[in-house]
Amino acid sequence: MKLAVLASGSKGNCTYISTDKHHILVDIGTSSLSIEKKLRNLHVEPSSIDSIFVTHAHTDHTAGINVFMKKYHPKIYMTENICKEAKLKVDDYIELTKVLTLDDLTIIPIPTSHDAKDSRGYIFESGDKSIVYLTDTGYIGEKYYSLLKNRTIYIMESNHDIELLMNNSHYPHHVKMRILGDSGHLSNKDCALYLSKFIGPNSKKIFLAHLSEENNTPALAYNNVKETFTRKNISFDDIEILDQKNATEMVEV
Repeated sequence: MKLAVLASGSKGNCTYISTDKHHILVDIGTSSLSIEKKLRNLHVEPSSIDSIFVTHAHTDHTAGINVFMKKYHPKIYMTENICKEAKLKVDDYIELTKVLTLDDLTIIPIPTSHDAKDSRGYIFESGDKSIVYLTDTGYIGEKYYSLLKNRTIYIMESNHDIELLMNNSHYPHHVKMRILGDSGHLSNKDCALYLSKFIGPNSKKIFLAHLSEENNTPALAYNNVKETFTRKNISFDDIEILDQKNATEMVEV
């Protein structure tokens, strides 16, 4: 499996994942043109994208889908509620509510808790390798812990530092409460705690995703995970902070 995160943050999100037989995107929350350029910089032709998997309807995850679909016609997977809320101009989509296998790729949808009509995270499996994509959720239900344990790569939301959000943010109080709530976003503290429960001997890399530009910093997100791991006697060093503007290098597992 290969992957590159093309954008991650409150202004747009998109991730590229490929196997020998499938090339997919998770969300397109920036302009289609921007994603096309970033794909080509990674020597991936946009026309090679077979499928798009949509996590939820918010524009920072869907803004570029209509244009990309019109130009390249990949298949699109989401739930009925996501499609209706996003008002995507899609003539045909594939309802995805349970485990799906496409040749050498298996997709496991994980319901998340966000202020949208429906929202999903995904686990992508190919052979003995797997990628967890989990952002835009206020919490992670315990019944999914066993599915999320000991995966190869984690793309996990580390949205905000609680102290920055509460004391330094210009956001109105009700917005702060929404972000902190069960239908909001994972804080650095939440992210670190969940990762300490999930990673195992087969885990190779962590990407900290969807950082708030105002209510977080890369250093705070990184240090929170490292401090939590140290406290729990977990040795793990390959942690990368994702960026709103710049794509990562291609990672192969």
